[in-house]
Amino acid sequence: MSFSYAEVGATRDGDLPRGYHHLRYRTRIGDASVMAAAAEAVLTFAPQRAVGVRITADGPRAVEGLAVTSGLGAGSLRIPAPCLVVWVEDGPQRAGFAYGTLPGHPESGEEAFLVELINGSVWYSVIAFSRPARWYTRAAGPIVIAFQHAYARLLARALRRLVLPRA
Repeated sequence: MSFSYAEVGATRDGDLPRGYHHLRYRTRIGDASVMAAAAEAVLTFAPQRAVGVRITADGPRAVEGLAVTSGLGAGSLRIPAPCLVVWVEDGPQRAGFAYGTLPGHPESGEEAFLVELINGSVWYSVIAFSRPARWYTRAAGPIVIAFQHAYARLLARALRRLVLPRA
């Protein structure tokens, strides 16, 4: 299946292409002790599921070429957002993946979800570039951009809840 954009893999090095809205969100999740759990959570779509996104994937864990569809919205208003995983990293210092949009997705572009161990702290990042691909995302304009930023923050809060020890 072909992607709905040409710049496949651009989120890997962070050099995002022109002509798209760019999202760069980064926040500290915890200390080094949570890195393994954070990596596993990110690579198995746990933060997305924790915030109520319905994820349908051809496998339980992100691997290059995995088809993933996110269900955005609720009930009969659920909008399918088909993607394909374009790259994966799974190392002790950096783990995560990016998926790119396929035809039928409301947006066109790519989104990466990463955890990195830097100076004893685990950092979570969402890096994305996108532009509207459907009439309703074009019409929604800045609302879509605000949603994307809020979604990145929601995922970070969910990841913290998933990996930090309960008091």
